[in-house]
Amino acid sequence: MNSIRTESTGPWAHEAEGLMVHLLDIDLMKGGCEWRMEQRFTESYVLIVATLGQGRLSIGSQHYRLRQDAVYVCPPGETFGAAAESEDGLGLFLLRYELYRIAGSNRDAVRCSGGAGFFPERGEIPVPSGARLAALCHTAYLHRQSRDSLERFRGQLVFQELLYSILENRRHSAEDSHSALERAKAYMDSHYQQNLSIEQLARLADISPKYFVDLFKKLYGISAVDYLTALRMNKAKQLMARSNARLKDIAHQVGYNDEFYFSRKFKKETGCPPTTYMSKRRRKIAAYGAGVTGHLLALHMIPYAAPLNPKWTAYYYRTYRSDIPVHLSAYRHNEHWKSNIETLFQVRPDTIISTDELQDGEKEMLEQAASVYYIPRKHTDWREQLRLTAEYLDIPKEAELWLNNYDRKVKAVRERLKHKTKNETFLTLSIYKDRCQVYANRSIIEVFYGDLQLTPAHAIDQVFTGEPVTPERLHVYDADHILVNVCQETESLLHWESLQLSPSWQSLKAVSRNQVYVISSDPWREYSASSHDRLVDETLRLLTGNRPC
Repeated sequence: MNSIRTESTGPWAHEAEGLMVHLLDIDLMKGGCEWRMEQRFTESYVLIVATLGQGRLSIGSQHYRLRQDAVYVCPPGETFGAAAESEDGLGLFLLRYELYRIAGSNRDAVRCSGGAGFFPERGEIPVPSGARLAALCHTAYLHRQSRDSLERFRGQLVFQELLYSILENRRHSAEDSHSALERAKAYMDSHYQQNLSIEQLARLADISPKYFVDLFKKLYGISAVDYLTALRMNKAKQLMARSNARLKDIAHQVGYNDEFYFSRKFKKETGCPPTTYMSKRRRKIAAYGAGVTGHLLALHMIPYAAPLNPKWTAYYYRTYRSDIPVHLSAYRHNEHWKSNIETLFQVRPDTIISTDELQDGEKEMLEQAASVYYIPRKHTDWREQLRLTAEYLDIPKEAELWLNNYDRKVKAVRERLKHKTKNETFLTLSIYKDRCQVYANRSIIEVFYGDLQLTPAHAIDQVFTGEPVTPERLHVYDADHILVNVCQETESLLHWESLQLSPSWQSLKAVSRNQVYVISSDPWREYSASSHDRLVDETLRLLTGNRPC
């Protein structure tokens, strides 16, 4: 038996590590136009490769049209049979093999009787070059017939090459499909106002319309049609906040030529007629805190006033600075709160939404500028904060719609990360000046480890703010992945550079595997619905290189 070990980063790579594959035998089956192979029972895996003619294949109760650009897997404990359906007859290679997993401290080989995960347990697997696979089958077959044990061993190696070719194509096919689908989704994001059809989007992804529909739903947890509708409705909600917006213009700008159809569609999706929604949205709402801005944006409400700064609220400044009329100071922890309240006195918003963690005297002054709603921070999680904000603004359904979409995204991303990381562990670090410490805030605990179900290398109910952690100490955690947040000032950056040069750091498992990621304060340190949505996106990008749903 020979071990298949791979260092690739595809979704099956980690499952393939520690597995052994053993070719038991190869049969070459040939017959004329009426040839038939009756159903037979197998106690091992069987790889079926068609090399000649056309026919049909049954594996258990499933039936397949035999193709030379595909291979077929029959699992142990199942039956399979075939029949020719062409004048040329039918030619098949039947390759019987076993899978073993290395387990325990003694490195014992344990037979995988129920599937090993990294290779499909049953069914059809498309391949790009049936001729090459047929040639590999033929080569392995000849070596297996030899009386020379070394030549028979070479047959094992050729079989491994055959499996590798199938797996490599399967990985790239999945990656290509994901990339093509993401291109089509990006096109929807920027051309939602156009009359898009499934056929057009499928052509962009270079796949069939049916496969596009199925794969989009599987990958993103929502149908392509529903996703396009959500895009249009969310953009319409933003446009409705403008004081001079007209319903007819909004409908045209989001892709509907008939404003009455748009009105019916909007009410169906939101439960509220667009005219009623517009009157609610035109209130001048001030966000007193970056987290409040994150909740309002999740509800598709652009605040009238909000803290904005190129450094401290980089995402909001970059994305919404032209849409938010009044810019409050966002310097560090609201150190300019007095000037912010003076600004609010001058612009007189209809209402102010704030967190309940204010300095002495700040709350009293704020309440003189306008009516204030305080979002409770300590005793509610971010989901409840979003719901409470929506209830105060009389748009409770908006919160539920957003949370449902968020949960769908999380489920889809979680499935993709599960294949990528399996049970690998994660450690998050914070570097400030000359200190490096293990760091876990509420967002990391509840979203990164909670919603995405990634495995921590330490107890996640602890928030570490104690003594600095040395590289030597980091070896105790033995994390497979390390995420590092570095304060963007000179002393911290110099300490980060020095840390990376230390031998102890370079010998960490995550470093040697190139699985260290530098993360920014946004969105990892903000506790809001909008920032958590971006945290999910950022996690998928870091760990797979792909943007999500």
